[in-house]
Amino acid sequence: MVVALGLVFLALRAGLAMRRRRQRGAGKAPGQQARHVALARPAVLLAAVGLVSGPLSALLLRDWTPFRTLHSGLALAAGGLLLVTGFLGLKLARGKSRAAEVHGWLGVWAALAAGLAAFAGFVLLP
Repeated sequence: MVVALGLVFLALRAGLAMRRRRQRGAGKAPGQQARHVALARPAVLLAAVGLVSGPLSALLLRDWTPFRTLHSGLALAAGGLLLVTGFLGLKLARGKSRAAEVHGWLGVWAALAAGLAAFAGFVLLP
């Protein structure tokens, strides 16, 4: 999950760079969108894998009741936000949406929730 979290924040950084250019009226830098997508896609995929594997680990490996911690609630929120942000980003990349600002804000909230979920998960480490 450390890799997923790192990729989430790198994708956020790349997306914010695109936003700054857009706000200044400058065009897209060559390869900027491709870099953002190359970071964001594996980030969302790895986070989704973590979202599924967390409850399975709690139930099968630790004999815990899944979804009984602050970490699980934050992880569900982060996972949901990342998935919605990813689907909206896919629509943006295909030219089927103009909601770049919404995509950006969802990405910020998703990264924040993912960071909080990681922090809340420290107490669960063996």
